[in-house]
Amino acid sequence: MVITKQRQHGVVLLISLIFLIALTAVASALMQVTTTDMKMSGATEDKTTAVQETLSATDEVIFNEVTQTSGTNAFTDKIETFPKEKVVSAADTVAVLSVANPNNLESDCPHSRSGSSVQVFKCNVLNVQVTRQYGRKKHQDIVVQSGVAQQLLNIGN
Repeated sequence: MVITKQRQHGVVLLISLIFLIALTAVASALMQVTTTDMKMSGATEDKTTAVQETLSATDEVIFNEVTQTSGTNAFTDKIETFPKEKVVSAADTVAVLSVANPNNLESDCPHSRSGSSVQVFKCNVLNVQVTRQYGRKKHQDIVVQSGVAQQLLNIGN
């Protein structure tokens, strides 16, 4: 069987086109995966930043209440005055102070290393809840809840 030059004229072109199509498909698939990975890493970075900002806002709310010079520390208020009005510490961040025990009563303080007489101190056991919205359209929320036990002098009993 003799192969002439005219019969092979388009074979190389056809094989090169097949390879070109295959390589184009592989390259476009890799570009799509890379784009998805970049979006996922960006979303993860946004969430990590939002979590850190929410934790910092919790610390800021507690610090601001404890260090007020006007003597209006909300942690020492009467239990009937809770829940407190919402505190906004930054854009897209809201903090709420509420009572942690279900009966809205001053309770005995949790165990600690500091010595005290029994039933001399009572505690306001409070919940500090900070909510922060994040994301491109602010549809996701991160909620951090912290417990605070503020010692009170038991005068009435």
